[in-house]
Amino acid sequence: MMISTRGRYALRAMIDLAEHSNDGYIPMKEVAARQEISLKYLERILPVLVKNGLVEGVQGKGGGYRLSRAPEEYTVGEILRLTEGNLAPVTCLDCNAEVCEKKDTCKTLSMWTEFHRLTNQYFNGITIAELANGKSV
Repeated sequence: MMISTRGRYALRAMIDLAEHSNDGYIPMKEVAARQEISLKYLERILPVLVKNGLVEGVQGKGGGYRLSRAPEEYTVGEILRLTEGNLAPVTCLDCNAEVCEKKDTCKTLSMWTEFHRLTNQYFNGITIAELANGKSV
């Protein structure tokens, strides 16, 4: 499984907002500058986070973005599933996949299922607050 730029940048933006959560609404250009992310790329990520209720956005003077919850309430798993999909390592475990005709005889399905479970468990156990605070995971 490979995490895309979109997923990595979404995490970096969320961590940045967590680190500056006492500053009110943060302009997107400030997040982009601090994180060295193209403003155009961030303009595609932050609206997705707003639409899904992870971030609040306000337009105009004094506007910007802020977390809609405490940093401790966000898991890496939640953010990656939003930006990457369900983190399935193989297509047959994807939520929308058709049932594989080899499902009952597949010698590797249990291995992929366990890997998928462990991946989700791992990412669900890490919060944005921990990453913002530099906690080793």
